[in-house]
Amino acid sequence: MNDELAIKNYEFFILIFIILSLGWPNFVFSQEAPQIKPPETMEEVKTMGERFLEKSGKMLPGILKKAWQEEILPVWKKMYQIWSSWWDFTIQPWLESIWYKIKGIIIGEVEKRKPQLEEEFQKEKEELKEEIKKELPKAGQSLWERFKELIQ
Repeated sequence: MNDELAIKNYEFFILIFIILSLGWPNFVFSQEAPQIKPPETMEEVKTMGERFLEKSGKMLPGILKKAWQEEILPVWKKMYQIWSSWWDFTIQPWLESIWYKIKGIIIGEVEKRKPQLEEEFQKEKEELKEEIKKELPKAGQSLWERFKELIQ
């Protein structure tokens, strides 16, 4: 007896659900859509345009801010994260290996040429000392005497 009552209750709930499911969309059709009429005169066009500009001027900064913070910025952040991780795992190690090879070659060349460079540095040092010795007597001259020399 209980089983028969449970089945009848079950059938009753299914019947109610079917009726509501079939009837629910009709509520949407019973609503009236707002009627938008095209403007008939130029004055109506002018007033509609002014209202539109006034409302959009107030709302536009908020709309743009919301779009930037909720849609654009998260996409760019995600793109940056993807690019950054891709760079870190593929390109950067490859570039580092190339850099270490080039660095090794350069350091080897510098070590080979170091004695030659030191020798050239000593020559330049001696030449500079000689030039300073030549110019040292002129350092004691006054500005006026140097000017006279230039003119003559």
